Amino acid sequence: MAVTGSIVTREAKPERLLFIDNIRIFLTVLVILHHLMVIYSGSGLWIYNENRQDDTTAAIGEWFCSVNQSYFMGLFLFISAYFVPSAYDRKGAGRFLKDRLIRLAIPLAAYAWIIRPLWVFNSWPILGPFWSWYTGDYFKHFGYIGGGPLWFIEVLLILACFYALYRVIEPRPVERIPDARFPNNRAIVLFAFLLGIVTFIVRLWFPQDTAISELNLQLGNFPQYIALFILGLMACPRNWFSILPDKTARRWMIVALMLSVLPLLVGFGVSQQADPIVKVVEGLVSNWWESFMCVAMCISVVYIFRRYFNQEGQVASWSSRNAYTAYLIHEPIITSIALVVADVALYPLLKFALMGLVTVPLIFLLSALVRKVPLTDRVL
Repeated sequence: MAVTGSIVTREAKPERLLFIDNIRIFLTVLVILHHLMVIYSGSGLWIYNENRQDDTTAAIGEWFCSVNQSYFMGLFLFISAYFVPSAYDRKGAGRFLKDRLIRLAIPLAAYAWIIRPLWVFNSWPILGPFWSWYTGDYFKHFGYIGGGPLWFIEVLLILACFYALYRVIEPRPVERIPDARFPNNRAIVLFAFLLGIVTFIVRLWFPQDTAISELNLQLGNFPQYIALFILGLMACPRNWFSILPDKTARRWMIVALMLSVLPLLVGFGVSQQADPIVKVVEGLVSNWWESFMCVAMCISVVYIFRRYFNQEGQVASWSSRNAYTAYLIHEPIITSIALVVADVALYPLLKFALMGLVTVPLIFLLSALVRKVPLTDRVL
């Protein structure tokens, strides 16, 4: 999430990649809408579900969330990692880690240990005094860190620390590779194929919907997150964002479109077949769909934004500055508003659309206000 939006080389001043800033805005809005859809369709895990979905709402919600889940957090990690090598070379190990601790660890701790417990305690009927609940049931039911959407900040901090450790062992600066080429289709297919297999194997021990509750981490998703972060590190010296060929991008846009409609045709997930061979085959196919969807969507989004949204007006510039804070604070805002209007009887998908129109701009406006608080500018 803490993407600076610039590339630094020894020969040139930082170059602003405006389309990357716009991707960050897009992904932040998508995360908000994703969690709103979970509230109104029940198609995922969230602190509150309205539980009024009919078959159409459930199907559309499952499709929307499945497509998002296949790629959007991996793409967040990919674009975040893209700027990590140049940031490390510019700052050095000590300043790099200090900056990451300020930008990531402080919001992570403040949200998990102060903001979220106060919000939960005042939003739900909890018996007893705050302190006894806080020191007992809160950490038991909500984990020690990374609750809600801030698990992503926790993952980003962990991966940044591992990268810093790697650079201590391998301290040579990352040099640009001027004659680098974007991976060909055969390499992309092989990557997606192997990612699906590794994900399938990991999920045999850590199913997708289970988590290390104390840390709020779903290890079943880590193969994608780690792989995309490493790809982002590799993309930096090779300048993959800028050299992505039009022909390659358009082919994978077609793949993304075809794969996105596939769940609507064949259903979602793995059936509870008694035959273990059938379950294994379905599990592999499901994970291959996810890995190929991830690759296809990442390529498609980068290409579309580079080609059509590589500019930044006042609204986009303002939104980019507030996107990180919007991600941090969106859980209590959308959930609290959903609780306030819970008794309003509307068709769930209509309610989702209206809530999106209201909450997305509201969250960004509140983010701008939060960032005006003294001392927040260094963190947010």
